[in-house]
This record gives sequence, C-alpha cells and structure tokens, in this order.
Amino acid sequence: MDNRSEIRTFLKSRRDRITPEEAGLPDYAPRRVPGLRRSEVATLADASVEYYTRLERGLQAKGA
Repeated sequence: MDNRSEIRTFLKSRRDRITPEEAGLPDYAPRRVPGLRRSEVATLADASVEYYTRLERGLQAKGA
C-alpha cells in the first residue's frame, strides 16, 4: 500500500500550522508563507533537510 500522498499532505499541513514562536524558534526574517521552513522542521526533528524534504515531497528515502 502506497501512502506517500497522505504522508506528504499531513507533513505539509502540520508545518503550515505552526509558527516559529510556537516551536520555540526565533522569527528573524520575513516569511513568504506562514508556518515553519523545512529546515526548521528538520532541525527540530534532528533529521537532515534533505531527508525531511524527500519525506514531504513523497519521494522514497535513499537506501530504502
């Protein structure tokens, strides 16, 4: 069963909902869209930006 689309939708919707202040991060620059940047989510999750981006885009992780 391939649920990559559901995972992509879930991750994106959650990232869009959370503000930097709610995540305990400084909001030091203007944002084009609300919510956290991928790099911020990756840092909070202790994952690489590349890995998180691949997850959110619904791509298969390397080595999987």
